Amino acid sequence: MFKSGFVGIIGKPNAGKSTLMNFVVGEKIAITTRKPQTTRNRIMGIRNTEAGQFIFLDTPGIHKARTPLNRQMVSAAMSTFNDVNMLLLLIDAGVPIGEDDNLIVKSLKKTKMPVVLVINKIDLIDREKLLVLIDNIRHLHPFEEIVPICALKGFNVDRLLDIIWNTLPEGPQYFPDDMITDRSERFLAAEIIREKITILTHKEVPYSTAIIIESFKEDEAKGLIHIQATVNVEKDSQKGIIIGKRGSMLKKIGTGARLEMEKFFGTRIYLELFVRVQKDWTQNSRMLGEFGYSNE
Repeated sequence: MFKSGFVGIIGKPNAGKSTLMNFVVGEKIAITTRKPQTTRNRIMGIRNTEAGQFIFLDTPGIHKARTPLNRQMVSAAMSTFNDVNMLLLLIDAGVPIGEDDNLIVKSLKKTKMPVVLVINKIDLIDREKLLVLIDNIRHLHPFEEIVPICALKGFNVDRLLDIIWNTLPEGPQYFPDDMITDRSERFLAAEIIREKITILTHKEVPYSTAIIIESFKEDEAKGLIHIQATVNVEKDSQKGIIIGKRGSMLKKIGTGARLEMEKFFGTRIYLELFVRVQKDWTQNSRMLGEFGYSNE
């Protein structure tokens, strides 16, 4: 019997959703940083086995959104409720239950979908505090299971996969064996660049940046991929920060992105980066659509 199904990974920002998906898929297909709201789009990750196919949907963090961009991110996450066979609600063991968690739980009451509560980052607290957390949270929703894990180290993820497997229905193989995501190479290249910007810059800059891949050309004769990308920001001051003194920051971003792309794509990369100001793009619905942040 072949089993398959869709598993939505939801939770508030910085709970470790992308880290979990990368671990179960076995490849880094979703960018991860220590900063909240790193994930902006819903990203599919596919785990293939001989007996079945797990299809994970990593989602942006659900939070009380105040800007058009953040509202689009939350909308993308909420829409997952209707597209999956089950949900994994991730919470950070080291962060107290708050308003965003209650918002998510309230939304879950509108669905009959099986929900597994996954308590992530348990390496950050001791056993006694973990037991208290489980006791305090189990009454919030009729969860199918409560599973403590450490996604970064893979601790107890096998048990989580067993629970998912037992919940998934019999079904077809939706995707080829060698496919690990539905996202294009252009999208993945743009996300790698955005990850480096998020890691290397501070304050509002990472949240005011959108990457457009202008050109993605494979040169088989030279054994490389030539990529031209534009980094869009909202203000002239942000452009100055991205470029840095004598281009030093842009060089750091480009070098870091190029090295990671070469590892991921398995070939040499020639990367050209340009920076452009698109005033207040996070507030502009037309630009949000152009930059790929419309409803999916």
